[in-house]
Amino acid sequence: MTELLTLEGQLRLVGAALVTVGLVHAVLPRAIGWPADLSGTTLLTRQVSYAHLFFIGLACVFLGLLPLCLAPDLLSGTRLATALLAGQTLFWGLRWLFEFAVFSPKLWRGDPLRTAAHIALAVLWTWVTAVFTTALCHVL
Repeated sequence: MTELLTLEGQLRLVGAALVTVGLVHAVLPRAIGWPADLSGTTLLTRQVSYAHLFFIGLACVFLGLLPLCLAPDLLSGTRLATALLAGQTLFWGLRWLFEFAVFSPKLWRGDPLRTAAHIALAVLWTWVTAVFTTALCHVL
C-alpha cells in the first residue's frame, strides 16, 4: 500500500487513470448526447467529430500506458525519459488550464451531474499534472 504513495506508485496510478479516461471515450458520445447534438450537422462534421474523439481516446490510452508500464524508466533521468515527462507535464497542464479557461461555466452551472463532473475533472487534471511535474522536477 505504501508503494502507491511513492512517486513511482503515483505515476502508475496516473497511468491507470489515463488509460481509463481513454477507454471512457468509447461511451462518451452517448453519455453527453452527441448523437442528438450532431444529427443536424453535415456528414463531414459528424465523421470528423467521431474520428477526433477516437484518436483523443487512443492518445489518452497510449499516454497512460507510458507511466503505467514504464514508471521506473521515466524516473531514470535519461534524456528521453526527461523529454517524455516534460511533454506529459505540458500536455496535461494545458488540459488543466482548458478546464477553467476554455469550458464555459454555462455548461455545468445549475446541473448537479455536470457540476460534479467538472469538479472531478478539475481534481483529476490537477493530480495528473502535479504527479508529472513532480516526476519532472525529480529527474532534473
